[in-house]
Amino acid sequence: MVPTTPPTSDASANAASLSWWERFSSWWAEFSLQTKLLAIATLVVSLVMTGITFFALNGIQRDAVMNDTRYARDLGLLLAGNVTELVDQGQDRELANVAEKFWRSSSSLRYIFFADPEGVVYLGIPISGNATGGSEDLRLTRRLELPAELQSRPQNPLVRQHLTPQGKVTDVFVPLVRNGRYLGVLALGVNPSETGLASAALTREVTVAVFISIWVLVILGAVFNALTITRPVKELLRGVRRIATGDFQARIGLPVGGELGELLDGFNAMASQLQAYDAANIEELTAAQVKQASLIATMADGAVLLDQQGLIVLANPTARRLFKWEGRNLEGQEFLGELPELLAVELHSTLDAVLTNGSESNELRSSSGEPPRTLRFVFQAVRDASGESLKGIAVTIQDLTREVELNAAQSRFISNVSHELRTPLFNIKSYVETLHDLGDQLTPDEQREFLGVANDETDRLTRLVNDVLDLSRLESGRAVQFEALNLRPAMEQTLRTYRLNAEDREVELQLDVASDLPEILGNWDLLLQVLDNLVGNALKFSRPGGPLILRAYAWPDSCQVQAPASFTSDGPTCALTSPLPKLRVEIIDTGCGISEADQQRIFDRFYRVENAVHTEVGTGLGLSIVRGIVEKHGSKVQMVSEPDVGTTFWFDLPLALSDEDELSLESERQTRQQQNEMADQLSA
Repeated sequence: MVPTTPPTSDASANAASLSWWERFSSWWAEFSLQTKLLAIATLVVSLVMTGITFFALNGIQRDAVMNDTRYARDLGLLLAGNVTELVDQGQDRELANVAEKFWRSSSSLRYIFFADPEGVVYLGIPISGNATGGSEDLRLTRRLELPAELQSRPQNPLVRQHLTPQGKVTDVFVPLVRNGRYLGVLALGVNPSETGLASAALTREVTVAVFISIWVLVILGAVFNALTITRPVKELLRGVRRIATGDFQARIGLPVGGELGELLDGFNAMASQLQAYDAANIEELTAAQVKQASLIATMADGAVLLDQQGLIVLANPTARRLFKWEGRNLEGQEFLGELPELLAVELHSTLDAVLTNGSESNELRSSSGEPPRTLRFVFQAVRDASGESLKGIAVTIQDLTREVELNAAQSRFISNVSHELRTPLFNIKSYVETLHDLGDQLTPDEQREFLGVANDETDRLTRLVNDVLDLSRLESGRAVQFEALNLRPAMEQTLRTYRLNAEDREVELQLDVASDLPEILGNWDLLLQVLDNLVGNALKFSRPGGPLILRAYAWPDSCQVQAPASFTSDGPTCALTSPLPKLRVEIIDTGCGISEADQQRIFDRFYRVENAVHTEVGTGLGLSIVRGIVEKHGSKVQMVSEPDVGTTFWFDLPLALSDEDELSLESERQTRQQQNEMADQLSA
């Protein structure tokens, strides 16, 4: 089975040959016309001389062969005329003597053979056979295979040549015929003529020497041409190309005289003037470019400059951050091709309106991605001084995501606050109007009841306003002052505050705090508000007779490390098995618990758990305030709850030896995480 060549091999071969031809054409095009003509003339002369040399050598060799053939033929006829009678008479001894003398008399004879009519060689010089004895000692057992018509033309012997390590040998086969009777064949081997060989060798050497001399002269002429004409012209061409690309430092320093030297000097003078002109303007151009680049780089909005085909020319750092283009080379790339697919589809018609429809400007607001981002694209056409030709498009990208989220959060917050404020205000207004309009018709008990309701609603309104102010202060971004403090007094103060309320609800308040509680780094007032909100919230949900425990302890109580498994030359190593200690605070109640669904939203603003035992009024902002304060301390409030079992809230506080700067960074991370979660909730 013959393997077939895949089609790609032909294509690759064509591409390779085409590439080779293109490289040769490019190389050939670099030479001047004079150089090309000289090369072509040299090639023609070389070909002519090569042909003449070939025909001369061929003629010499042909003449030498013909001379050798004639000499061998004449020599064979001469010897045959002298020995035919001896062969006819069977005088082998005399025949051998005559042949040996003839062989010794000529240095060009290589061998002499005599064969009988059957072609069996019976005498050979310088070789012979060893027979059994007698007159047969000169006979051989070799046989010659000769043409049958050889014996019919005794005056036309057979002449041929064969090649040996010592050169060509001419073989002559002369038929021996006497009185019309065929006696056999005389075979001679004649070496080439030494004189002819020497003459042919001399002619060949002279011809080759002439051929090499011509080529040497041609090469010397080409070198001279390159040094005097071709090299200066090539250097001048390179200099012109460098000037065309803006490199005004190009100079040609060849020591050439005459008109060509004047041309090179003129080029150097022109390049010097262009360099001086460029130096006079480069500073101003550089300053303008620096101002433009600085303006674009410092823009808060993303900026992308496109050419008239919609390809990217420039993109500022803001745009690169928006679309994650950092570290990429965007020059020459299609703008829509570098955007997410859905966004590119949205912007296609807007960009076409400026590129092809002649619109001066166009804009589009798009919301896409995960998490969703709201971007505003403004496309502005950039035209020449006449205003007719489009030179490019300036694209401005504004990230409105944060603005949209804040507007949504603000609207939702205002809506919630308005709703929460409207309810107590409506109740106060209703009872006050009733007292005003029907005061004389109401009994003193009813009047006291109406005033009590108005007073409770006023307290509720006050609590709501205070909570809103507290939440606003937490989100204002103001720095919180931390100091080393002992949390035990704050916990005792909180329990004292709620002791009477706990006795009314028959709830036992318990404080589980070690006497050597370590100091923490925190804000007294804010932590006191956290404890107050969590204990008050737990007291609302606690069942009568159940405990409410306020606990604090170091967690973990130590920083343990394991012994290294092996030791190396670098010294022993160990790995931490637990984080550095902090103070953990827990608030534990045995109330009704919180369902899984409510646990997902328990820290949202204005969210309240409504169940059978929740009869206390509230604003729904307490746990949001708690989360904000705890995050200010670089921590996170967590909870676990089981319906009909109870709920536990806990958080960790940094110890007094903690780094305050690191605490501030952790607080910022917690705040950003909370904002992202709020943004996700709003988008959902």
